[in-house]
Amino acid sequence: MSCELCDQPGGEILWQNDLCRAIWVNDAHYPGFCRVILNRHVKEMTDLGESERAQLMHAVFAVEFAVREVIKPDKINLASLGNVVPHLHWHIIPRFADDRHFPNPIWGEAKREIPLLPPMPELAGKLRLALHKVLVDKTLA
Repeated sequence: MSCELCDQPGGEILWQNDLCRAIWVNDAHYPGFCRVILNRHVKEMTDLGESERAQLMHAVFAVEFAVREVIKPDKINLASLGNVVPHLHWHIIPRFADDRHFPNPIWGEAKREIPLLPPMPELAGKLRLALHKVLVDKTLA
């Protein structure tokens, strides 16, 4: 079976270890949208041992913290669905009261049309730095 998250990084890698990786999605409607992706093919959280579940969620919360630090969203959505890609991954989605879907999930019908934001190539570097401070230096959080 071919799996896109086994075969590809899934976005620009911001941080990784043996268990998982944090990537930047680079979505023009949702700046700062990131994912934490398990490095091996597993479908469900309960397929992981307790220690791995804790490590994975630590990474998810670290990415949430970094996104909040850099983007300053009104709200963060965390989601792990796996209906389309059944490979364990978490979405960390910064939300704003005036985004296309707010207050609904981003996968539904847009409530309003807004212009695409200009490219933000510097955003990955800022997220990477904030994530490094949380997970490596432990100077934030």
